[in-house]
Amino acid sequence: MRIAVPNKGRLHEPTIDLLERAGLHTEETADRQLYADTVDPDVTVLFARAADIPEYVHDGAADLGITGLDQVRESGRELEELLDLGFGNCRLVLAAPEDGDIDSPEDVADGTVATEFPTITENYFDELGLAPSITRVTGATELTPHVDMADAIVDITSTGTTLAVNRLAVVDEVLASSVRLFARPDVVDDGDGGKVEQLRTAFDSVLAAEGKRYLMMNAPRSALEDVRDVIPGMGGPTVMDVAGDDSVAVHVVVDESEVFETISRLREVGATDILVTEIERIVE
Repeated sequence: MRIAVPNKGRLHEPTIDLLERAGLHTEETADRQLYADTVDPDVTVLFARAADIPEYVHDGAADLGITGLDQVRESGRELEELLDLGFGNCRLVLAAPEDGDIDSPEDVADGTVATEFPTITENYFDELGLAPSITRVTGATELTPHVDMADAIVDITSTGTTLAVNRLAVVDEVLASSVRLFARPDVVDDGDGGKVEQLRTAFDSVLAAEGKRYLMMNAPRSALEDVRDVIPGMGGPTVMDVAGDDSVAVHVVVDESEVFETISRLREVGATDILVTEIERIVE
């Protein structure tokens, strides 16, 4: 099983970190390395440009790919989306000069739109029943309306800062994108115990553990109901008898943001020996 991952840029490090946390340690030995083995002898990593990954997966050079939804949509390849990995969030937006007269997509119907994403842009306007002229550019898209190359642009934005600096205003959202796990349709149905499902489960378990903490404590049996009332965890806590004592051990998963207040309240109702640990994975 071969997984194509971004070889550089802002998506590379988060992707490698995800592989590590999922238990797929890779041995990267060079900046221009094309392949890397993992601790699983059946899984190999292929390093490629994020924009090329949809093609690699479609053509069979890789079975799975980790890249942005925007890259897959732009490629036009029909791949199966298995999981939203929750990073690389951005938006493709239609934007125009903030002091201009373009306030809606219809206002640019007879104009020109510059973009690095002509396929997505064409599909967006097709769905609206509009057909502006679309000009493909390979950089500095936000400058094109100011040098009379285009009336509007379709470009990626994360915070909106670059648009604001270039005196551009968002007219409409074209696509909300994030990094996802994709597969060729023919490798998806490999059964519940197949390698694709194993990998999807591994990644999903890492995502499920993000922002969670594991709380362990002792409490008098008489205080158990009060402890249960305090705990804001995932379902009911796990309760175990403490040998040779009229106490119980309570284990529970809680949101990291609730740990501070929860510990204070637990101590008030009699919990002791409270231990908080990080969680690497949660398999649901």
